[in-house]
Amino acid sequence: MLNPGSPCISSCRVLFYGREFNDFRRINLINDGEIPRIRGRTSGYSAILCNFVAMEQEKSSYGAAERPKPLIGLTLGQLREVVRELELPAFTAQQIARWLYVQRVTGIDAMTNLSKVARHRLAEAGYCVGREAPLSAMRSVDGTVKYLFDSHCGLDVEAVYIPDHDRATLCISSQAGCRMHCAFCMTGRQGFHGQLAAADIINQVLSVENSGSLTNIVFMGMGEPMDNVDAVLQAIEVLTAPWGLAWSPRRITVSTIGKLPELERLLAETQVHVALSLHTPRPAQRERLMPVERAWPSRRVLDVLRRHDFAHQRRLSIEYIMWEGVNDTLEYADALARVLRGTSARVNLIRFHSIPDSDLHPCSVARMEAFRDRLNALGIIATIRASRGQDIMAACGMLAGNRKDKQNNEQQ
Repeated sequence: MLNPGSPCISSCRVLFYGREFNDFRRINLINDGEIPRIRGRTSGYSAILCNFVAMEQEKSSYGAAERPKPLIGLTLGQLREVVRELELPAFTAQQIARWLYVQRVTGIDAMTNLSKVARHRLAEAGYCVGREAPLSAMRSVDGTVKYLFDSHCGLDVEAVYIPDHDRATLCISSQAGCRMHCAFCMTGRQGFHGQLAAADIINQVLSVENSGSLTNIVFMGMGEPMDNVDAVLQAIEVLTAPWGLAWSPRRITVSTIGKLPELERLLAETQVHVALSLHTPRPAQRERLMPVERAWPSRRVLDVLRRHDFAHQRRLSIEYIMWEGVNDTLEYADALARVLRGTSARVNLIRFHSIPDSDLHPCSVARMEAFRDRLNALGIIATIRASRGQDIMAACGMLAGNRKDKQNNEQQ
């Protein structure tokens, strides 16, 4: 069976109703109890849901058996299991965790308080630290830096460093590409190419130039975090645990389209901030913009969020991209306020950054300010998010991880 959580899946052939799908980017795996299903996109936003038979699954050439096993991204419990399997003293796991997440070493040989036997066994068993420097960095005139990483799946992903006075935020990716197919997002347009492991996620945090000065992390890069929930939760544990990077969960925000029941796991198992990508208060319109509205209706997602306690400084925010003539009138502001009634959500209004071949256009600053003021008057805290990194294609919705395209162009 094809596993929605399988890493490094690049393509597969699936046969259903006599039709063969060879391009994995056209297949969305969703959870339906224990029954895997696919959503095959035919035209526009139409979809067919059906049980499927996987005929063949092709994995990336960077298979787990052919590459070193990264230690970064492992939890203390997982490190203890590694140590036990290698018949090393139990305290070695704590030592390794400290070297990985406090000392931030890049090689096993740098773990000098481990015995030579321990270091040899780790290397012999195929382990490595797993740190990889960015392949490239692009700098914006506003100070934003976009980094390109080659993940452990052999697929390129992007992270964005955003300095702002006394804050330094890193926007990180959780997938190579995305299978949510939002109409306004460059990442979704390139399709889904693979899941990132926790090692790939943590490597983004540890390996950017200004890693030591970061104040905030947002899971708002490439991919839908709740579509890779196990790796994301593991990464959050590493980020927040006292044996790990020891960050406060209040410095971390996870953005999601509202995939259930994974969102409920995030709410129950962490204390990080949550940002819901809503973008319109009207379900039918949201379905046209975001096909996921069919599978996980926004009203159902908001009901889940209403039942959760967002006290004790945990924050719920709503992401609302504004388009000219689509969702920018005061009537939409009034409707949004009604939809959010009973939540403690605040609204982030986001300027749309135009992408190729799109009929969507950004609305005026005056429209955004009027929208914000109406929400504030209705008792909803609303702010306009500053746009950063647009000149290097690093702004919201513009990440695409296109290193391979650039290499092909250079060769041509």
